[in-house]
Amino acid sequence: MPVAENYSKWYSPNLDQETQMMSFGEGGVPLILFPTSMGGYNQNIDFGLVGAIYPFIAAGKVKVYCVDGIDKQSFYAYDIHPAHRIHNHICYDRMILEEVLGRAYDETGHTRVMVGGCSFGGYHAVNFGFRHPDRVREIISMGGAFDIKQFFYGYYSDDVYFNNPVDYMSNMHDPELLKQFHRMGIILGTGHEDICRQDNHRLADILGRKGIPHWCDDRPGTGHDWPWWRVMLFEYLDLIVRRMDD
Repeated sequence: MPVAENYSKWYSPNLDQETQMMSFGEGGVPLILFPTSMGGYNQNIDFGLVGAIYPFIAAGKVKVYCVDGIDKQSFYAYDIHPAHRIHNHICYDRMILEEVLGRAYDETGHTRVMVGGCSFGGYHAVNFGFRHPDRVREIISMGGAFDIKQFFYGYYSDDVYFNNPVDYMSNMHDPELLKQFHRMGIILGTGHEDICRQDNHRLADILGRKGIPHWCDDRPGTGHDWPWWRVMLFEYLDLIVRRMDD
């Protein structure tokens, strides 16, 4: 059964430039999929991630939004000052929050979304979810890495701190904020052959010490590439949809 597909291109006031997005489905819980390092809106489509979860889209359980990335202007833009690079990322975070989530709400009626991504897209999903726990109901990271200090070569500021999950989550003590994390599903998918395996266990340890429910799924024989991520996303989404249906 074919599903609705919609390509969008618009001027983003938060980014002060055009951005693109592809959406799939007619209804259900919104799932925002972030691309990997320096990827665009079409990456998760081209590498089969959307196709892997087609049954859930066709059944009206989820509506998928494949968003553009701006890593080339933020984390990987080594020709500009680090303060400018992290500022660009903050503008991107605001674009997702205000422009993409706003549209998802209008189209589906859901005020809380799922976010997901592979590799550096896993970072984007985790960081966005942790920064906006009131707007995110599920985080699905596959092969993510979560310490962005590696990109800034010694530069450190409040903006870097508040976009570095292993830092701000380590120091998070607000009981009211912690309650919001208990309402959210957090999946950190990794594997024994994943180059980011230790990053996932490090973040899982931080969450565990805070008493935040999460699942660090560490799979034997699993590495850091699309064939594993396609299987992971289908299985994770299957569990989430079954839980929603109960």
